[in-house]
Amino acid sequence: MAEDPKSPTPGKKNIDIELSEQEALGSYSNLVMITHSSSEFVLDFLSLLPGVPKAKVVKRMILTPDHAKRLAYALQENVHRFESEHGEIQAKEKVEAPLHYRGPLPEA
Repeated sequence: MAEDPKSPTPGKKNIDIELSEQEALGSYSNLVMITHSSSEFVLDFLSLLPGVPKAKVVKRMILTPDHAKRLAYALQENVHRFESEHGEIQAKEKVEAPLHYRGPLPEA
């Protein structure tokens, strides 16, 4: 059987990615709480609005350690590309927020 000429790498098959209308809308997050165990990383994406004393978890993603490391690398690469095009992102080193979070102490 002949290889698909559109295939990005010989011997590899393309993967169709489905994006539902609900997911295509996206979720706004301006804070992420990250916890982990020996077998997984849990990323809770939150929306924290000024003057509102309660933050809402808008999405929870659970990753294997391998995928968490790949995500960290991909995010680092994309930040580098963004800064190459648009200039350095000015961000505080650590944002202090008095959050009451049920679960292990987060790091982010």
